[in-house]
Amino acid sequence: MTLRIAVTGWTGQVVCAMLERVPVGVEVIALRRPDLDLAVPKTVAPALRSARPDVIVNTAAYTAVDQAESEPELAMRVNGEAAGEAARAAAALGIPMIQLSTDYVFDGTLDRPYREDDATGPISAYGASKLAGERAVAAATGNHAILRTAWIYSPFGKNFVKTMLRLAETRDEVGVVADQAGCPTSALDIADAIFTVARNLTARADDADLRGVFHMSAAGEAVWADVAEAIFAERERHGGAPVRVRRIATADYPTPARRPANSRLDCSKLALAHEVRLPEWQSSLRPCVARLLEDQAKDQR
Repeated sequence: MTLRIAVTGWTGQVVCAMLERVPVGVEVIALRRPDLDLAVPKTVAPALRSARPDVIVNTAAYTAVDQAESEPELAMRVNGEAAGEAARAAAALGIPMIQLSTDYVFDGTLDRPYREDDATGPISAYGASKLAGERAVAAATGNHAILRTAWIYSPFGKNFVKTMLRLAETRDEVGVVADQAGCPTSALDIADAIFTVARNLTARADDADLRGVFHMSAAGEAVWADVAEAIFAERERHGGAPVRVRRIATADYPTPARRPANSRLDCSKLALAHEVRLPEWQSSLRPCVARLLEDQAKDQR
C-alpha cells in the first residue's frame, strides 16, 4: 500500500529534496499557496484534510532569520501558530505528524553537543518562533516526531554553499565566521531520514520511543570557515581558481539576529529509536558542490 505524505511548502530546500528522493511505495503531496498558506493559519487544516494523507510533515517555515527580528509577529504566526494548526489536523485525522525544527531553539552556550533534554533558550525571534511551533505541536498531539536539524544546504533555494560559490566567482578571498560550531546538513539526507521516520511512525503506531523530540544533523562537526574551505577545495578540484578563507569572529560580521555559538547536536537518540544516522558532512557536501558547479557550467554555455 502506498504511504501518502502531505508536506507543507513547495520551494523550500527540504520539500524539494523530498520530491526528488521519493522512494518506491511513497507518494508526496506538496501543499502550497493559496490552498495552504502558513501566514494564514486557518487555511492549514482544510488543505491537509483534502490531501487525505497517512502522515503530515511540516517543513515549510519563515526562515529569514535576520528579517524575523523586524517581523516577529509574522514569524510566530507561520512557525508557531500554523504548526499547531497542522498538528491539530493530524490529531483529528488520527495520523502522525513530523515537525522540522532547528538548533536555534538553544542559546548556544553549552560546551558539548546539545541533547534533546537540554534546556532551550532561543536568542532570536526566529528561534523563539520555532520553539513555539514545537510546543504547539506537542500540545496538539502526542503522535509526533519533532526533528531538530541545523545548517541546511542543498542544490535548491538559498543556502551557505550557494553563497560561497557565488562569492568565489568574483573574489580570491572571503571572510567567514570561525567561532560558530555546528554541522552542515544536506537537505537530501534530511529527506531520506524523514521518509524512514514516517514509515516507522505508521508501522509502529503504539511505540512511544518513536515519538517526541529528536536531533538530526550530519555526523561530525565544523565551524563555518571549515565548511567554506571544503567548498572552495571541491571547486578547485573541478577546475576553479583558488579562494582563500579569512577566518573572522562573529563580532566582525554583525547581523540583526544573534546566532548560537554552539549548534552541535547529539543525534544518538534518533539512531537508537529510528535507526537513522546521517552521513559525515564532508561526504554529502562534495556531491552537492559538484552538482551546483555542473549547473553553473550549463547556465554559462
